[in-house]
Amino acid sequence: MMFRFRCLLVVVCLIGLSPGSALGQRPLKVFILAGQSNMQGHGIVPADPKRNRGQGSLEYLVREGPTVKRFQHLVDGDHRWIARRDVWIWFIDRQGNLTPDYGARPGRIGPELQFGHVVGDYFEEQVLLIKTAWGGKSLAVDFRPPSAGAITYPVGEKLAARIRRDPQTLGRYYRQMLTHVRNVLQTLKKHFPEYDGRGYQIAGMGWHQGWNDRVNQAFNDEYEQNLAHFIRDVRRDLGIVNLPFVIAETGMHGPGEKHPRALSLMRAQAAVARYEEFRENVAFVATQKFHRPPEVSPSGQGYHWNQNAETYLLIGEGMGKAMIELLSRKAAGN
Repeated sequence: MMFRFRCLLVVVCLIGLSPGSALGQRPLKVFILAGQSNMQGHGIVPADPKRNRGQGSLEYLVREGPTVKRFQHLVDGDHRWIARRDVWIWFIDRQGNLTPDYGARPGRIGPELQFGHVVGDYFEEQVLLIKTAWGGKSLAVDFRPPSAGAITYPVGEKLAARIRRDPQTLGRYYRQMLTHVRNVLQTLKKHFPEYDGRGYQIAGMGWHQGWNDRVNQAFNDEYEQNLAHFIRDVRRDLGIVNLPFVIAETGMHGPGEKHPRALSLMRAQAAVARYEEFRENVAFVATQKFHRPPEVSPSGQGYHWNQNAETYLLIGEGMGKAMIELLSRKAAGN
């Protein structure tokens, strides 16, 4: 009897289910969204006339021009934002039904909004997005995965001194990301009172990050291997073999990008998805085509996609569709 119980636990861990979901109920579909400021999300929601006459804001997109029809699913008949009760979201200090209030701060959106709509439309089960993102964080230092090991190249005296004072600096946000995920899943009823105890399945993960590695040549040079380590380590630490993983390109300056470090980092992100071990379970989403120039955006803040809400919606949509494709392949393989 003990042997059969242990076998059940092993199966539960390997497919990413919580023990409570092995009772025939349909568990929550959980997606982790992680990265730095562009995963936090800086797309502007209100149409401020002082910000380029409101162009590129979410309000503008659903009220004016050729985007109205495409994004009408975000509002009701009175143009009030729809809150999806079938898609929950947790983001550091906020949680609830999915609305346009889960960007870097209220009044901002990130990829989570349209990603949530895409996967929410696909699944009959309740969906939960757990977003763990912080601005100004690198993969080389802040999200450094355990198997990447110590940094062995010069990093500058300021950072070197910080690491000497606090060796836990390396990978601090990798560990914090996992801590948040585990804590949320262990206290679902606290965050979402409607939760009925049906358990959960961690179904996939999305990653949108890169700026703090593209501005440092040494970080840039090891980005590909660090991202591969990151994917392997997340899967190992969550106990989920071949967890579907989507990489959204850091293409903030659009198709005209010429900076060698930016181009190098984008090549590295695309290369990881082509690894043989990742061929059927990691997807790369090209994002440069989603860039919108300052002339039709709320700002000229290039490193935040000019704060254009359409760009963030398109990134989220691309990530959502790529995730569904990975999940379909996984289901077909089973």
